[in-house]
Amino acid sequence: MRIILTLAVLISLFGCQSPGSKDRTPATALTAAEIPLEEFFKNPALFGFRVSPDGKKLAFLKPWKSRLNIFVQPIDNPSAVKQVTFVEDRDITQIHWKGSNFVLFEKDSNGDENDHVFAVDLTSGEAKDLTPHAGTKAAIIDSLEETSPTDILVQHNQRNNELFDVYRVNVATGASKMVAENKNQILGWLIDHNGDVRGGTSSDGVNTVIYFERSKGKPWIQLYKTNFRVNFTPIGFTADNKRLFVTTNLRSDLDQIVEVDPQRPPNRFIVRTVFKHPKYDVSEAHYSHPRKTLGRVTVVTDRRETFFLNPAEQKEWDFLRAKFPQAGGLVIANSSLDERFWSIKTNSDLTLGSYYIYDRKTKQLTDVGNTSPWLNPELMSPTKTVHYKSRDGLEIEGYLTLPRGSEGRLVPIVINPHGGPWARDEWGFNPETQFLASRGYGVFKMNFRGSTGYGRKFWEKSFKQWGKKMQDDITDGAQWLISQRIADPKRICIYGASYGGYATLAGITFTPDLYACAVDYVGVSNLFTFTKTIPPYWKPMLEMTYEMVGHPEKDKELMRAASPVFHVDKIKTPLFVAQGANDPRVNKAESDQIVEALRSRGVEVEYMVKDNEGHGFANEENRFDFYRSMEKFLGKHLGGRE
Repeated sequence: MRIILTLAVLISLFGCQSPGSKDRTPATALTAAEIPLEEFFKNPALFGFRVSPDGKKLAFLKPWKSRLNIFVQPIDNPSAVKQVTFVEDRDITQIHWKGSNFVLFEKDSNGDENDHVFAVDLTSGEAKDLTPHAGTKAAIIDSLEETSPTDILVQHNQRNNELFDVYRVNVATGASKMVAENKNQILGWLIDHNGDVRGGTSSDGVNTVIYFERSKGKPWIQLYKTNFRVNFTPIGFTADNKRLFVTTNLRSDLDQIVEVDPQRPPNRFIVRTVFKHPKYDVSEAHYSHPRKTLGRVTVVTDRRETFFLNPAEQKEWDFLRAKFPQAGGLVIANSSLDERFWSIKTNSDLTLGSYYIYDRKTKQLTDVGNTSPWLNPELMSPTKTVHYKSRDGLEIEGYLTLPRGSEGRLVPIVINPHGGPWARDEWGFNPETQFLASRGYGVFKMNFRGSTGYGRKFWEKSFKQWGKKMQDDITDGAQWLISQRIADPKRICIYGASYGGYATLAGITFTPDLYACAVDYVGVSNLFTFTKTIPPYWKPMLEMTYEMVGHPEKDKELMRAASPVFHVDKIKTPLFVAQGANDPRVNKAESDQIVEALRSRGVEVEYMVKDNEGHGFANEENRFDFYRSMEKFLGKHLGGRE
């Protein structure tokens, strides 16, 4: 249920900067409150630099007619930049390379999340839809960069809208051939170094089965079966295609990376532990293509950290990080196939960051772009990590941003629980947060129980706790701010998207005296209708949802008690609701129900619906409308800066 938030929020991890755009407005010439709203939420100047596999070209995103499109340039000649896509309806938000002559991207229509895969031939300029099937959701699962000059592996659900089959697609001709039919409710495919489908992870919603093909053409065996509470996620193969790297909490509360020998019985098939962190789950693992093994691991502690498994590369990375003492960290966006060139991005709480190309052979570092040169980091507000105890003794980690000049005492606060709910917030630049801080509001985000990254026990404490202990964690965070005299108890608002929208509605339902106002962005109001209107491809996970949220028949009273729409008589807080008409995750009916029920009681509700949006507003003009209305709403009920 994790929300696809505005592009401006997404690029808090993947931003960039226009070449040569070093000038910034002096801090003395402008106050934070005077920064126009649009400068926080407009599309970036440049974004998402990706090095081609041969290390000779760069692809990146840049606005054209207010939509992000793909541009390509030689890595040694930035002036020879060329626009290669001309999309006007929706932003392109990610780029994939296929060789050095094709760029690929995925895009939906009006927020329906039915992505199609497109290929652009850089020689002819032709753009081709590789999955031209109405009502189909598609995704690239392997670029086959080392095994085929033209083919990629794509999954889509044309044959059965609940299941995804694997197709080998020629990016030049569009020719497509099914190479793996989904007969076992496979949710994730396992591809070896030769580009062959060698297994997958299946689920009936509760039990997870890992299927594995010991050698090409042999029948799949059941490698391991587990309940969904135990994570066992294959990452990929060792260099000889015989063993697997797996992320698992099988022998630990925390997710760690292990190497598994499929020839051994399950009780002793773990050969070794490749990487583990003492306090947090492993977040991501990245392959080293030249060595055909895992190269680095990402862990989100209170910040995003990269750990290299090769000591020499770790030393090189530490050297590189030392060149950016003001940044909170670095992120590797991608690399050339031989890993000579890295596309890297600075990470900070005060800026969307800059992109650099690092030549590991010459040690040359080239600045290629700043995402938003119009935002002065000297006017932004620092974000700090904080911890507090829940009422039942659980330690909750959160992030607090206070407006400059507030002295941190009796500040109007926006409580901002994240979506998911099985996701997490992390430290870094967030345009929403900085916009609100510029208007005089403190922003508090907390990783309530169920948030990912903190281990299995912390995650399981959220099961069937919507509106209960999960909500208590949010309430306890607000009360902690009050006890520390950080928050003005009469000026606290709650705002969230997706599950955060549900938590917003639950907050004003079950603690109606705590909040002065509330903003619900594509949030759930009725747990019964929510579970009935999920996309068809989520149906294999429905039984798991019942265990984690509640069963509509077995847990009828629990779900009714947790659904704000059935308790509108308790709500008195002014509310602003925003919804995309085409949202496939949280159906528009979720917002309609709560708005109609409250208006019938005379409760003030402002309602914004965008007909060309889905689960969050992607188009720039719709973002402007939403935040403009939100600014007025908060000003009326919370009284920030004019």
